[in-house]
Amino acid sequence: MEEAQVASQRALRLDRNQLAAQVNLANAISGLGDYQVAEELCRQVLAQHPRHVDARLALARSLCLKGDPVQARSLLEALIAQDPKNRQAHGLLLEALVRMNQWEEYGKVMGRLISLYDHPPAIENYDHGLLDLRLGNMLRGWARYESRLECPGLIVPQRNFSQPRWDGGAFEGKTLLVHYEQGLGDTFMFIRYASQVKALGGRVLMEVQPALADVVATCPGVDEVVRHGSPLPAFDLHVPLLSLPWIFGTELQSIPAEVPYVQVPERVPNRQKIRELLSASGGSIQIGLAWAGSPKHKRDSERSLSPALLAPLAALPGVSWYSFQLESSEEPPLPGLVSLDPSIRNFSDTAYALTGMHLVITVDTALAHLAGALGIPTLLLLAFFPDFRWMMGRDDTPWYPSLRLYRQPSPGDWGAVIRRVMDDLTAE
Repeated sequence: MEEAQVASQRALRLDRNQLAAQVNLANAISGLGDYQVAEELCRQVLAQHPRHVDARLALARSLCLKGDPVQARSLLEALIAQDPKNRQAHGLLLEALVRMNQWEEYGKVMGRLISLYDHPPAIENYDHGLLDLRLGNMLRGWARYESRLECPGLIVPQRNFSQPRWDGGAFEGKTLLVHYEQGLGDTFMFIRYASQVKALGGRVLMEVQPALADVVATCPGVDEVVRHGSPLPAFDLHVPLLSLPWIFGTELQSIPAEVPYVQVPERVPNRQKIRELLSASGGSIQIGLAWAGSPKHKRDSERSLSPALLAPLAALPGVSWYSFQLESSEEPPLPGLVSLDPSIRNFSDTAYALTGMHLVITVDTALAHLAGALGIPTLLLLAFFPDFRWMMGRDDTPWYPSLRLYRQPSPGDWGAVIRRVMDDLTAE
């Protein structure tokens, strides 16, 4: 964004009347977070060219990001009325509707956007599937979610096996490779299907990220775990891990939600160090914390919070605080906070430490999924527009009975989330 800002400013020095450069500058500044200045630049252009489409789009984007989705929606609906096939306007309208919690209308606009394509691209169908899953329309959502496999670059790692893909039928006498995709939390979440897979046939190989292998090996239905990067044993069929909900026709009432479905592995490399840290506790209640996810995650700025915002938790009496945050340069101001870093260096260590907690408070990271898979009571702090698996408008999740959800009431409002956590913890 900074490069785009510099380029736009250079163009304007050559010709101050370049409308495209003015709009590009507004978009660049908006991308850098100065929404007010971006709005002013757009309004300057529109004062002289009120029908300039790109300026109207840029203004709507700035308003939406600034926290005024109502005005953004009005601008975009007026633009769409004049240009019903403007895909960018439909896309921005979706963003405004998200911020307004207008999910029924969101679905209608998404449908109109998809209809603008003669052959709807897989990514649009994929996005519509995510909406279905957020709203609890599971059967249709999982079917549409399969289109992710047609979207280049969306699924990591990309796989291209010569063996046929499993269709969910019986496979007695054969070996099925279930291979991970996407993040660590996804693997922890969906390995729950291993026992259902095993019930249909022969040998089940589970290929996962190396850091998770020992924990995944404790899951019922897994015959052998293969660390990604290691040679694969011979197999007859394969299936992506996140296709299992679709294959098994998962609905809200049929989610396999019995916990725990993983255990602490026998081998915990740092068991003694962790035990010493936990036994030194001075409080009667042990609570684990994580306030940030991986900075490489594309939405990390939304899901992570500043540790300073956890300061109100210090008022809770009789608590021993444990940080599960790794490589953190800043910690919350909580009395006697004990960092488990570097004692937890793998998920076997993490699983062992989690079983020593009475409660875990965390943002949306793999730690939340591991805690849920272990059945540890957990308070999950969620961004206003969370990942699809947490759905919308509920404070529980059908995926993990031991999790309670705390959602931002508006984008970025972590203060309200922490206040609600405090209210609930002090009322118990």
